[in-house]
Amino acid sequence: HLSAMCQNLGDLHVTGPLKDMNFSIPEGGAVRFIYQFTSEPPAVSFRATGEKDGIIDIVPRTGILFLNGSLDWETKAVHRLQVESLDEKGNTVKGPYTVTIYVEDINDNPPEFDQIMYTGVVRQNSRPGSNIGTLIATDMDEENTLNSRLRFKIESQVPPVPASNLFFIQQDTGILQLTSRSLNKRIASNYSLKVLVSDGVFQTICDVQVHVIDINDQIPIFEKSDYHNVTVAESLPVGTVILEIQATDGDEPGTGSSYIIYQMKEGDPNNTFIIVTDSETNRGFVKTNKALDFEATPVYNLVISATNPEPLVLGVQYNSSSLTLFKVFVTNVDEPPVFHKTVYKGEVFEDIPVNTLVMTVEAYDPEGDTVRYSLKGDVRKWLRIDSATGQIYTASTLDREQEEMYTVEVVASELTQKSKATFILHLSDVNDNPPLLAMDYPPFFCHPLSGGERAFIQADDADEQLWYSTFTFSLADDVNTRNNWEITKANATHAYLSPKHVNFEEKVYNVPVIINDNGKPPLERKVNLEGILYLMVVYHDYIS
Repeated sequence: HLSAMCQNLGDLHVTGPLKDMNFSIPEGGAVRFIYQFTSEPPAVSFRATGEKDGIIDIVPRTGILFLNGSLDWETKAVHRLQVESLDEKGNTVKGPYTVTIYVEDINDNPPEFDQIMYTGVVRQNSRPGSNIGTLIATDMDEENTLNSRLRFKIESQVPPVPASNLFFIQQDTGILQLTSRSLNKRIASNYSLKVLVSDGVFQTICDVQVHVIDINDQIPIFEKSDYHNVTVAESLPVGTVILEIQATDGDEPGTGSSYIIYQMKEGDPNNTFIIVTDSETNRGFVKTNKALDFEATPVYNLVISATNPEPLVLGVQYNSSSLTLFKVFVTNVDEPPVFHKTVYKGEVFEDIPVNTLVMTVEAYDPEGDTVRYSLKGDVRKWLRIDSATGQIYTASTLDREQEEMYTVEVVASELTQKSKATFILHLSDVNDNPPLLAMDYPPFFCHPLSGGERAFIQADDADEQLWYSTFTFSLADDVNTRNNWEITKANATHAYLSPKHVNFEEKVYNVPVIINDNGKPPLERKVNLEGILYLMVVYHDYIS
């Protein structure tokens, strides 16, 4: 068995006792035999456990530590095993000892670009040394070693005009730069480069496309230096086109050097107008950006400029050819009065006196005409308005119980035009309603009485129950009533009416009951309960 192993592994000349050990082995399949451990009796065999990963193993009888496959640094850089010697029964004699195998990286991976093709742009007047872009490549071999150290190089340039070395790449960083001012878009507008990256053993090539773009050395020129004037009504809708303008630019079409931006250079401090450019034709459309107002500005004397988003080259400047004039006359339109608010809101107590001022509305006429005021929708005739001042007064007694939120329209009129605003009057409650009985049918008593009978009575109040929902029930100060009847409180809104004895005849009885609310000030109501005491007592309400 040992002879067969020797044929495969080579001469077994590295041996030693079992102990903690470290090994450094290059990745790949160049090394098969690692070490042979020796043992002293009673040890007769060896065992290895740990991170063998199916590659590292030990011959039990001989103690030969060997590889049955190739180590790969990129997969695993360190393997840790525990080796021990055993006796004939399999018991540990020595160990376990730690054996650490460090895998040494070799240059077995080619570099790779992060893109198949790179694209760059450069202006034809760019200075030597101008950066066009950066090529990025990586290598899977160990970082910061010669195995992963990369070098960039330009292999070819097509076309090789006006020179074959127009571009340069920094070998360590991959930064692509321009070498001279020789670029001329009319000679060549595109260049194809082959760029090589190498790690000393392997190399990879990628394509780079460099586009030469025109410089902005031409200014926009208007077709007209004066577009004269246009007359528009002040009621013209916002966004309406009032003029089309045109300037041309001799730079490369479809670039920032030839695209034209139109702006109001003078005469429009409030940005009343805006100019939109058609990107295909460079035609400009002057539109209203805000509502026109004859009273504020009847005439606009505009100066329009045409510029490029790309800066002009040194020595070239915009001049009067990139300016044009335009005048806008705004005509007056009879406009309706304008309220300061669209909705006016007021709040008063419902018991305020008639002729109390509750609100003042205000409107003005853009043309300066006199404004008159009136009310519309005052169905309850609660309000009146001073036609000259817009002051709104109460015209009659208000009642929250009839309508809590009272809404009317205020109309502002001049000679030919009208405007409307909404006035909402919120009526706050006061205690102006005494309580009343709230029962669908009267209580009754069966005759003859047996004692203990009582009738359930309920009160209600038209005022806002949030504040006035507690009632007090009592009998009138009448000797006969108090001798025959009694009333007791059940809860905040209910009470019990009870006979005080059973000696009642079968006839009609009047029971005067007084109900008080808890308002400020409190109000009371006296109710005569009238019923017939027989098989049942039926009563009718009489409100004093």
